[in-house]
Amino acid sequence: MPASPLNLDKTLHSDEFRAGCELAQWVRKAGGRAVFVGGCVRDALLGLPSKDADMEIYGLPEQQLSSLLKQHFRVNAVGRAFGVYKLRGLDLDVSLPRRESKVGTGHGGFAVTGDPLMSPTEAASRRDFTLNALSYDPLTHELIDPFGGQRDLEKRILRHTSDKFSEDPLRVLRAMQFLARFDLEIAPETLTLCQRITPENLPAERLFEEWSKLIRKGKTPSRGLHFLKNSGWLQYYPELAALDGCHQDPKWHPEGDVWVHTLHCMDAFARQRIGDDYEDLVIGLAVLCHDLGKPATTYTDEDGRIRSPRHEVEGIVPAETFLRRLTRHQQLIEDVLILVETHMRPAMLHEAQASDTAVRRLARKVGRIDRLVRVAQADMGGRPPLSADFPAGDWLLERAETLAVKDAAPEPIVQGRHLIDAGLKPGPHFKPLLDACYEAQLDGVFDELEAGLTFLQSLLETNR
Repeated sequence: MPASPLNLDKTLHSDEFRAGCELAQWVRKAGGRAVFVGGCVRDALLGLPSKDADMEIYGLPEQQLSSLLKQHFRVNAVGRAFGVYKLRGLDLDVSLPRRESKVGTGHGGFAVTGDPLMSPTEAASRRDFTLNALSYDPLTHELIDPFGGQRDLEKRILRHTSDKFSEDPLRVLRAMQFLARFDLEIAPETLTLCQRITPENLPAERLFEEWSKLIRKGKTPSRGLHFLKNSGWLQYYPELAALDGCHQDPKWHPEGDVWVHTLHCMDAFARQRIGDDYEDLVIGLAVLCHDLGKPATTYTDEDGRIRSPRHEVEGIVPAETFLRRLTRHQQLIEDVLILVETHMRPAMLHEAQASDTAVRRLARKVGRIDRLVRVAQADMGGRPPLSADFPAGDWLLERAETLAVKDAAPEPIVQGRHLIDAGLKPGPHFKPLLDACYEAQLDGVFDELEAGLTFLQSLLETNR
């Protein structure tokens, strides 16, 4: 197997790299050319690992390519009309160069056809940014870079490839997440172009995909969010736009207004990701939304202090509005909203040196105290130059660990089967009895089954 000057053999999983090299050899024997394209080439230049890869095949008609692939791989033709194939068991997609023409509005308003006779330069011109318009021939080791993507990577610049960029408004949000993921600066001409683009009714699932990448992968999310404002696209997210210019008490927030604070919080969150996509998405969205209640609650009191009473509770409605614009994932929305509502609780409970009962009841409400502490920690880390130390978080986690409620609400000790064992027939009267037992458990009246059954017996005797 040929060595890769780009270290693609090191940054891409060995199975995908080996399969790609073998495919390139078979394609060359058939009279065509196969090259790695896009993100895996970009990541190799950056020395970053890639989970998947894409290859484009030049010089072979679709039918011949399909036949060749089926000889050597198990294949799913996911886009047969324009020559796109997924190789089963591999994170490797194979396609013909695609010719696109704008036929409607929005991200999906394109007619797409495969064209094996296109040149690599023409094919690269349809890609969004120069750093994604790179391709690499694993047999000749040639880096094909018609638009200066390698140079832009070295200078940490995100630049659009061609005027075709403006045909797809989703590319503005792709710019947002790329700036954050790779710590790039936007090219002035690309920023100007983005300022002229409007969303054109982009589908929510595609919006969410870009926001999700910002949150789950953004090394410095503030870069992407700064761009969102500078491009004029912040106006399409009015709940976030309202944070810009919403003042805060400089004693507690010397960093600036709520927008500036939120950007600092997002960067603090990014430094403490745990690598679990869903958990990081929940926490990141909660951090992004945690102060959305401040614009509606902020006022200056008679002593000249800026206050935002109950902003955590008042933030539920704008947070839900924002989230539903992005996703229909109900559980995700609920998981985020409860963290927005309770993000002040760790500090409040610590200050009050709250009881075990209060900690158990908080766990019952939020389900995951460890999530809540992560949000509160990011909130504390978003106030430079003030310290990001958060002893309240350590205190609460330790208490929750002791009470076995750190990552789950307390499980009811007394359950329906115990009422049946006590001689009761199932019916509507079960719920108040079980609720009373659970409340007593949260209050610390009992913490084991035997004591719980004793408490249940006392309830039954009282109700006779």
